[in-house]
Amino acid sequence: MALVYRPMIQLSGILFSLLGWVLSCLTTYLPQWKNLNLELNELEIWTMGLWQACVVQEEGGIQCKEFDSFLALPPELRISRILMCFSNGSGLLGLLLSGFGLDCLKIGEGQQEQKKRLLLLGGMLFWISGITVIVPVSWVAHSTVQEFWDENIPDIVPRWDFGEALFVGWLAGFCLILGGSLLNCTICSTEVYPSSVHYVVAEQQNQCQHLETETRP
Repeated sequence: MALVYRPMIQLSGILFSLLGWVLSCLTTYLPQWKNLNLELNELEIWTMGLWQACVVQEEGGIQCKEFDSFLALPPELRISRILMCFSNGSGLLGLLLSGFGLDCLKIGEGQQEQKKRLLLLGGMLFWISGITVIVPVSWVAHSTVQEFWDENIPDIVPRWDFGEALFVGWLAGFCLILGGSLLNCTICSTEVYPSSVHYVVAEQQNQCQHLETETRP
């Protein structure tokens, strides 16, 4: 399969992956993984993230407190910390490797096989990074839903709800997987450069003119 615009597809894959990595880092440190709106005090909204819990007041003030102990966290938050840090690291490594494998980069231009391997490895790292974002975000969302509909909890007890960080994390995972897929799709393709096409056409025209000259009486 020939792709005339393969560098453009590779660039799109890198941009999607870069956007996903930035959103993944943002998701890791946002304190809005869970939101809690107290009916007794509607002027305050409690939020919980992987690293701290915050109280957002209606006047615009925010007070946050770091978690005292890692072991005191619920299991989904402990595992989410590890997975999100791993996702950020693998995404950064994928950006570095796939960047050196781009066709538009002149470094290593004569080593096309090596550049393809770098693109393949970078794309796989983006897939891993995207999956390790979606898993903790979905796990926290699932546990939030279970707690929200738990019949053993009295109705007067406030329930945690989805926070904005969960939606940012889902978007980050989608962008990372899409970026890795675009990069890997270009590995099995052969690029047709427009300059080479023009060269072939010009050569054929010269051959035709030469034949016409020879056949004239």
